[in-house]
Amino acid sequence: MDDGKAGRGFFDDHIAGRTGADRDDVRLGPTYGADFGVVAIADSVVAMATDPVFVLRALGIERAAWFAFHICVSDVALSGLSPAHLAVDLNLPPDTATETFDAIWEVFDREARALGVSLTTGHTGTYEGCSFPTVGGATALAVGAAEDVVTPTGAQPGDRVVVTKGPAVETTGMLGVLFGDRLPISAAAAAAARDRFADATPVRDAATMAAAGEVTAMHDATERGLANGLHELAAASGVGLSVARDAVPVLPGVRAVCEQFGMDAWAASSEGTVIAAVDPGSVDAVLGALGDEGIPAADVGVVEAGSGVTVDGDPLAEPAADPLWPAYRTARSRYGDDA
Repeated sequence: MDDGKAGRGFFDDHIAGRTGADRDDVRLGPTYGADFGVVAIADSVVAMATDPVFVLRALGIERAAWFAFHICVSDVALSGLSPAHLAVDLNLPPDTATETFDAIWEVFDREARALGVSLTTGHTGTYEGCSFPTVGGATALAVGAAEDVVTPTGAQPGDRVVVTKGPAVETTGMLGVLFGDRLPISAAAAAAARDRFADATPVRDAATMAAAGEVTAMHDATERGLANGLHELAAASGVGLSVARDAVPVLPGVRAVCEQFGMDAWAASSEGTVIAAVDPGSVDAVLGALGDEGIPAADVGVVEAGSGVTVDGDPLAEPAADPLWPAYRTARSRYGDDA
């Protein structure tokens, strides 16, 4: 297996058709491009998603724990329902100081309280073979009415494609925090890159859009970035997407950082960016609500019958790899391992 999240080929060859028992209460099961599942319980539904607990200590424990928490609740937030419960499994290396655990858990508690999320259950221990940054996993749950769920399988031809924040948000923010002062870019660009780190969560974006109008599908642009996110949403819904490159927002700092490492910004991990299919009659309301929340967003294209993604009329290739971690390793080699 390659590093990072499994791609479409791996899913089709090794996961599809091997998903356990068929149950009538499953409303959305394992689907390429769908990062959460949905189960019906009585008159409600529960959206659920599982992700790694990823604590990159070089960011500083508070930032690292904030990012880890938001990764854990992001996928379920894209259901349009509010995250409600989180089960956390921490598998820490044996030399982890109690102070490190306390610092991580204090942030998890603070962020959970702010979002109304209960840290309902979990497991904590230290084990040989475990190491930072990936120190466990977490399952998030959101509970609500079936009619309020937004799935990545619901996009319909004629819907508009709305993108928040644009490409490489997470990549720019992470590299900006770790190396911004040492990159040969202007002080203003370095400051803007660092500011992107606070944008690396889609929770507010998703809640704002779902409340504002008829959103038929949502997906985020995490590993392999905006390009992969567009392909995943198109595949999940069985549609094509036609996008205009110049319509996609690009936040300050992104171009400067990506140019430094020769990265394709559209292939770079962008936790915090949401791709949504929106009924044409709701586009103005959705964009207006996002603007009121200070979230940059734009109508960048249309959902079409067919498959795949085109940009300015040309097919968009699915990224084979994410340039974030090669850039991180290059920066450590170039600027030192103290980051």
